[in-house]
Amino acid sequence: MAKDGTARGGARPGSGPKRKPLTEKIAKGKTAQVIELPDTPDLEGADMPPVNDYMKAHQKNGIDLCAEEIFTETWDWLKKIGCTEYVNVQLINQYDMSVARQIQCEQCISEYGFLAKHPTTGNAIASPYVSMLQQFTKQVNQAWYQIYQIVRENCSVEFQGTPQDDVMERLLRTRKGN
Repeated sequence: MAKDGTARGGARPGSGPKRKPLTEKIAKGKTAQVIELPDTPDLEGADMPPVNDYMKAHQKNGIDLCAEEIFTETWDWLKKIGCTEYVNVQLINQYDMSVARQIQCEQCISEYGFLAKHPTTGNAIASPYVSMLQQFTKQVNQAWYQIYQIVRENCSVEFQGTPQDDVMERLLRTRKGN
């Protein structure tokens, strides 16, 4: 409590020792905290949740949005390492749409270039696609860090390779038109 009576100070979020991955805890012989969940009713399981319609929507420029493909790759990776029940589907959707929009901005920059014409003065200005690309890149990284942190803390097996590794490959592939 500060002198003026306001509650300030104290521990800062994110300070302190970093959390270790579950695989490191197991390798060192430490026991990991296991959360006991209540019994759930019998539910019918599905391999993969259905892909939302907005992720398959036809785009104005005529090019298909690749969010469905990214969703499938991400889900398959999570399933392969056994972490589908830990990651919220909405977080995966957010990641996939951001990657798809990032790729769309890259395509527009390739097609229209880095400069645009100002609507009133007609002078050259920076392309709005560049700033949109930067924003989508931030969103992609933020969502991916959340997904990866959940996997890192809950995956009990070593894993190699992530869907994030293929983003540059996908960007290069779309430029070729494949």
